[in-house]
Amino acid sequence: MEIKNKKQPFSRLPTTANPWKRQSSKQLFENPWLSLHEDKVINPGGGLSHYGKINFKNLAIGIIPIDENNNTWLIGQYRYVPDCYSWEIPMGGGALDINPLESAKRELKEETGLIAKNWQELMKLHTSNSVTDERGLVYVARDLTQGETEFEETEDLIIQKIPLDEAIERVLSGEITDAISVAGLLKLNFMC
Repeated sequence: MEIKNKKQPFSRLPTTANPWKRQSSKQLFENPWLSLHEDKVINPGGGLSHYGKINFKNLAIGIIPIDENNNTWLIGQYRYVPDCYSWEIPMGGGALDINPLESAKRELKEETGLIAKNWQELMKLHTSNSVTDERGLVYVARDLTQGETEFEETEDLIIQKIPLDEAIERVLSGEITDAISVAGLLKLNFMC
C-alpha cells in the first residue's frame, strides 16, 4: 500500500496566546513536594470547566551515566503510586532555586555512588503537561569514578550496570516505562 503525503489545509491557524481564562483557584492539598489545585476556568470553547492541576516544587532530573565501555547504570525500585517495580535511569528532584546540574551530581552520587567529571544537558521535557507543571531535565554524565552510594530512607534500590544498547532494548521492549528514562534513552540513541 502506498502512503501519500498530502498536506491538509488547517481550518484555523494555531495560536500561542492562552485561550484558557481562570475564574478561581482552590488549593486542595499541599506537602513539601507538590500542591493540588482545582481551578474553575472558561475553556477554549467558551464553556465553564473544572480543571485539576498539580504544581511541583522541584525539577525532575534524570542522569544517563556512560563509562568508557559504553555501559550505563539503571536503578530498580518499587514505585508506590503505579504499584509496580520500575527500572529507570538515576533520577530525583532538584530544588527550583538550586542549579539543576548540582542537583544532578547529587542524585547520581546518592543512587549509584558515581562521580562524573563531564556533564552534558541532553534534553528538557514536561512530564505530563495535561495535569502538571512538572519540568524535567536529562543529563549525560561521563568520565566516571566509583564511590559509595548514599540512599535516602525512602529508597530500596537495586543498581544494574549494563551496556547502553541493552538499556535501549529494554525501552523498546516495554520493560522500561518511566517517561523520563524512555525519553532520555531514546534521544541519546537517536543522537549516537
